[in-house]
Amino acid sequence: MSAPSTAAVVAEAGLPDGGQLRILRVDASRAADVLRVVHAAFAARPPVDPPAAALSDTEQTIAEKLAGGFGVLGELDGEPAAALIVALDGDQATITRVAVHPDHQHRGIASALVLCAMDLLAARGTRTLGLGVRTEFPGLGRWWRRHGFVRVGERPPLELLQRSLPVLVEAPTADAMRDLGERLAGLLRPGDVIIATGDLGAGKTTLTQGIGAGLQVAGPVISPTFVLSRVHRSSTGGPALVHVDAYRLGSFDELEDLDLEASLADAVTLIEWGGGIAEGLADDRLEIDIRRGLDPDDETRLVFLAGVGPRWADGQLEELR
Repeated sequence: MSAPSTAAVVAEAGLPDGGQLRILRVDASRAADVLRVVHAAFAARPPVDPPAAALSDTEQTIAEKLAGGFGVLGELDGEPAAALIVALDGDQATITRVAVHPDHQHRGIASALVLCAMDLLAARGTRTLGLGVRTEFPGLGRWWRRHGFVRVGERPPLELLQRSLPVLVEAPTADAMRDLGERLAGLLRPGDVIIATGDLGAGKTTLTQGIGAGLQVAGPVISPTFVLSRVHRSSTGGPALVHVDAYRLGSFDELEDLDLEASLADAVTLIEWGGGIAEGLADDRLEIDIRRGLDPDDETRLVFLAGVGPRWADGQLEELR
């Protein structure tokens, strides 16, 4: 008899093209489901030499991999549609067997699973996440780079990629959120770009107010919803804070119309609602995602801080925990 499942629901989300995706953290008890998705996905890829190791996986080998870490399984209408496996080694992790069933590819499911895996690892305190991509599939390499991964080496036939994982900080009150922003300001320097995302009322502007206080800028920091962009000059000769609200912008081209490049090198630029729009401003950037907890009566916010690029590669965000 198989062991009882300890699967836990991590997230539920509607897909842009319809359908409800349910994402679970799973253990070895769901090895058969993971295997089914992995075999279907890897068998649909063009053949390579040597063949993908995933094609030789069995339920036992998948169970062994899950025992050394955990799996993330995506279900559509109760049926396994996507999966990945995370191996753990101290404060480092490796992701393998990223697979989406051929019937459900190109729907954003892989991105959702990867983001959930990174959230789980951030909560655990893991610092880096690595993976290997077959060099025969350059499109896959580009996909991972869009998710913040950079090349760190090669182990033929694999290109080795890695990224720093978000630092998770809990902010139980608005004052705690402002304090976090003020402490974050101590790490900032001219040229830094911050992209802040989160639901309405999550605390993006409150965090920005703390950053403004830490940078000692003049004037009140309020959301620039109607003017789109405000410049707050430093009162001490430090960098200005350029505060942008991209809620009503639909593309990077519209963001460029604000002429942010003119001040980019000399200021700290923070774009609220910038996810999916503002990444083209800088290869080195700080991505902040603010989320509410599951309990609607709990005001605690979960703040994920992810540094992208060499600027944030030294682990300085760990100081904010």
